[in-house]
Amino acid sequence: MLGPRAWGGPCGQARLKASADDFCVTEVLNLELSGSGEHVWLLLEKREQNTEAVARLLARAAGIRLRDVGYAGLKDRQAVTRQWFSLHLPGREDPDLSSLWSADLRLIEQQRHQRKLQRGAHQANRFAIRLTDLQAERLQLDQRLQTLSRCGVPNYFGPQRFGHAGQNLFEARDWAARGALPPARGKRSRLLSSARSYLFNRVLAARVADGSWQQILDDDCVAFSDSRSHFAASRLAADDPRVKALDVHPTGPLWGQGEPPVDGPILALEQGIAAAEPVVCTWLAAAGLKQERRILRLPIGALTWHYPTADCLQLEFTLPTGCFATVVVRELVSLISSPAGELDSEH
Repeated sequence: MLGPRAWGGPCGQARLKASADDFCVTEVLNLELSGSGEHVWLLLEKREQNTEAVARLLARAAGIRLRDVGYAGLKDRQAVTRQWFSLHLPGREDPDLSSLWSADLRLIEQQRHQRKLQRGAHQANRFAIRLTDLQAERLQLDQRLQTLSRCGVPNYFGPQRFGHAGQNLFEARDWAARGALPPARGKRSRLLSSARSYLFNRVLAARVADGSWQQILDDDCVAFSDSRSHFAASRLAADDPRVKALDVHPTGPLWGQGEPPVDGPILALEQGIAAAEPVVCTWLAAAGLKQERRILRLPIGALTWHYPTADCLQLEFTLPTGCFATVVVRELVSLISSPAGELDSEH
């Protein structure tokens, strides 16, 4: 479901997530909480806990509806993650949640705020990843890491998006063929996202293959790393330093209703991929999704690394929301015994 690598074959192999402590994620919120309001915000550290399952635990313990629990994004189950949740409690005191806390679920911070925590509200995610059972030549790895830090990687949706053995995409195709949507909201969202992600990955794969994934072409539509808005490449100067600085990037389509904001060869490429998947594209538009764009090039913020032992590589870096740490790892090594079903979303 992913396309070609950008920087050559793997430098070796390693194991990802031999234990939950090998994969740590911290949300970067970049928001000042007011200290008062109808919503209680909780920063939790969870170990091998599913985000949605924790939301249900919080709703039950606080005596509120699940819809009144907010979180910015889904985080990995097989990991140690720090993320925010909000509870809507108008006119009520802070609930006693002490019965929930354990070695696997810990309260770090609690504050009041006026608003619910919305999906995608965090600015970025900070990752600390340990690759174990490493079998690779260190000089080659160091050179590759320097390239990734300087140039970024293709911003593929990771295999987590498609489910174990691609099951989400298979189900999405089945529903699309019937022209119907799953009645359950969570499943509907998951399958629509999988289909959109697959089409985006195909466009990105084509541009990695022809070398244009990190070039801004005349007919491109571009966007900044941390913005959902986009604009025509013609508005950029040919020597705009923000392109080289990895602040602004070419984009690819997230399918839905509306006309693509690109032209020429870029439009021909995107329409060609859509034409190969007419049933899926029609299904996405009929579901009410609007055309959106996603950056093709993924900048890796504050990348550092070291080797705690001869067979272990420790990585730390920051990625924008909605991006996948596993596509960074993929440009370094192939993974030993890491089934896709063990990799959850990194949003």
